[in-house]
Amino acid sequence: MTDTNPEPDLAQTIGEELPYLRRYARALTGSQQTGDHYAAATLEALLADQDVFDQDLSPRVALFKAFHGIWMSSGAPVEEQTEGETAEARAQWRLTDLTPNTRETLLLHSIEGFQTSEIAVILGVSPDEASELLSIARREMTGDIKGRVMVIEDEAIIAMDIMAIVESLGHRVTGNARTRDEAVELARRDPPEMILADIQLADKSSGIDAVNDILKELGDVPVVFITAFPERLLTGERPEPAFLISKPYSEEQVLSAVSQAMFFASTETLRG
Repeated sequence: MTDTNPEPDLAQTIGEELPYLRRYARALTGSQQTGDHYAAATLEALLADQDVFDQDLSPRVALFKAFHGIWMSSGAPVEEQTEGETAEARAQWRLTDLTPNTRETLLLHSIEGFQTSEIAVILGVSPDEASELLSIARREMTGDIKGRVMVIEDEAIIAMDIMAIVESLGHRVTGNARTRDEAVELARRDPPEMILADIQLADKSSGIDAVNDILKELGDVPVVFITAFPERLLTGERPEPAFLISKPYSEEQVLSAVSQAMFFASTETLRG
């Protein structure tokens, strides 16, 4: 008897990797809404034609490769500047000054953990080209913008490590807060131009709530969230962060996320 369903469960395979595609798409675009739009377009393409998903590759590489087919076919659009534009629109315009595929390469490597050989497959370039793009990306992104950065982290050793990494980029750390109330007070005393926040704080308060309180007072400030459970903030069911790194993190992940978030200089509030 012929097997009428010889292919593995593609939906389940994609579902396991989808939260991380959302994370990547949001960091790439600087926006939850825009990133999720491209992730959804990728899923629609896979549903319409399963050949888009290369079965000869690992599921994760195949999914990200399919995403990049959609991303590049749209031209990775950049809007022209207009009067009264948003910070996100200004950042999109600045992307025209960057070498093509460099941000993609940096995010794929530092945030998503792909090797250069895998990045080459995803982007459709040679491994040598992928390595060169990674080197260019580090030069172009890390020296772009400097500012005042506030850290919200309840573990002292981790806070000290994060602050040292941030300062190595040339930013000034305004301080570290261990609770929601401390964070709000610190932000009032020395308003940051960027926030790097843990999710669960010392007194069981929420880093998400702390950030929302601060943004209500300060307005649009870029935020990078750090959490041991990133999949819980990558469901698409509510407002979620554009920039998110996982614990345990690497120095390169923090460097990349901070540089990218400061570059876009925009964030979206959350409801935790």
